[in-house]
Amino acid sequence: MTPQRDQIELHAVDLESLLAADHAARSVWAFVQSMDLAPLYARIKSVGGRGGAPAIDPAILVALWLWATIDGVGSAREVDRLCERDDAYRWICGGVGVNHHSLADFRTEHESWLDAQLTRSIASLLDRRLVTLNVVAQDGLRVRAHAKASSFRRREKLAELHARAQAQVQALKRELAEDAGASARRKQAALERAAREREQRLAAALATMDKLQRKPPVEPRTPRPSKRRGRKGDDDPGGPDATAAAQAKPEPEPRISTTDADARVMKMADGGFRPAFNAQLAVDADTQLIAAVALSNSGSDMGQMSPMHQDIEQRYELTPEHWLADGGFTKLQAIDELTARGTQPVVPPPRSRNPEVDPFEPKATDTPAQAQWRSFMTSDFAKALYIQRGATVECANAQLRRRGLSRFNVCGMLKARAVLLWHALAHNLMRMRSLQIAFAA
Repeated sequence: MTPQRDQIELHAVDLESLLAADHAARSVWAFVQSMDLAPLYARIKSVGGRGGAPAIDPAILVALWLWATIDGVGSAREVDRLCERDDAYRWICGGVGVNHHSLADFRTEHESWLDAQLTRSIASLLDRRLVTLNVVAQDGLRVRAHAKASSFRRREKLAELHARAQAQVQALKRELAEDAGASARRKQAALERAAREREQRLAAALATMDKLQRKPPVEPRTPRPSKRRGRKGDDDPGGPDATAAAQAKPEPEPRISTTDADARVMKMADGGFRPAFNAQLAVDADTQLIAAVALSNSGSDMGQMSPMHQDIEQRYELTPEHWLADGGFTKLQAIDELTARGTQPVVPPPRSRNPEVDPFEPKATDTPAQAQWRSFMTSDFAKALYIQRGATVECANAQLRRRGLSRFNVCGMLKARAVLLWHALAHNLMRMRSLQIAFAA
């Protein structure tokens, strides 16, 4: 027998029977039904009885991106293709056609709504006493930016590229106005739009450069005297001439990416330096649910603990009893601030270069809060608490990495934060499903 592929076959099948009763996509749809979708419906401009194509139900788009995030898919074009051939995506669409343009726009347009849904979902669990937030763990992860290292330019080059882009936009506008052909106009309009977006990115890069250069300059440090013996002179690197040269050396001019003006070069987990963002997560230690997220372009975690703690207080109107973080977050000012708000910091004190100095011993310059914190970290209770940090927030970080949060495929901090919020909601959805927590509207 040989294959005959020209035979026409009819299969009687409905979308509902494509997925098993316990399929995770059904949990995604139930989670979406528990969300407050009214702000998304209010933005729809399509009205019955008037001209224009009907709008796609926002519940479908939300469910698609949540399921795509769980599935590790971050491309709108790939989601569009999956909606044609994958049963789970077809079941979510329910026969409604989508396109990659609508998917890409929807993913990054509703950052404030996504943040509100994260707060709303955790607040509902607090009301049901399924989450307490008594112990919160914080950690940061560096996520590669969409910009490449070769896209970083100094002011002079940025100004040159911006002038070229402006001239190109004006030339394309003139050609578009003079051309009478419809097909040629559409092609010219696409070129003009691409040139205009590039000009806007370069303008944003120049504006960011102005902000960086308006910051007060850092005073040069006096170099330590050389330990080499000999005559202090022109050949000695520790002589007075070298000191004056080091003080007179100007600070290098900052560089800004022409692709993503918000991205900064920072040290990654593998020790390399690449354009990235610093994503911060605050996780409930008991359930591993993400309670808050933050995104910055600072490569250091120091200084991130107090703002995140304040965000948790404002979101849920409560104060955690203990706050877990690793040594990269240790800042004495933050210790005082968290203690004054009623939270016990559980972070390791910084170690001195002198091995004889005990970092847990209170210092003469310590405030009462800092002295109490050092003493608390020596207790067995603090050590047992600190062990929970790796098993909670580090686990959440690993889950986000497993779902594809290793590089942003969008530009700008606002859009990148929207992608981070999609990951946080998807993580919480799967954690609640694992904990068998019902979704409440």
